[in-house]
Amino acid sequence: MFSGRSDKIFCSVKCKTFYHKKLIAVTLTAAEKIDKILHRNRSILLEILGKNGGYKKVSREMLDAKKFNWHYITSCHLNSNNKMVNYIYDFSWMIFSDREVVIKRLR
Repeated sequence: MFSGRSDKIFCSVKCKTFYHKKLIAVTLTAAEKIDKILHRNRSILLEILGKNGGYKKVSREMLDAKKFNWHYITSCHLNSNNKMVNYIYDFSWMIFSDREVVIKRLR
């Protein structure tokens, strides 16, 4: 039984500190894994477009061959044509047809 306030959660400051440090470590591990995937996806898009490229239509197979992970994005929205536009940092991509993807670099 804990002494002190009735709503006390931790037995001591040491226990509280240990709990929060462990929670932060687990969160950072998950965030680093996801961030690594996002950075890899961004690198793939940059490689395809080049440093000065702004827009390009490519095959889905090309992105698959480079191991592009379709499930990780930083944001998305529906455009005026009711197509989903996915973002990875400063790039966007949209599935144009069954075989093509439009990649765009945001300025």
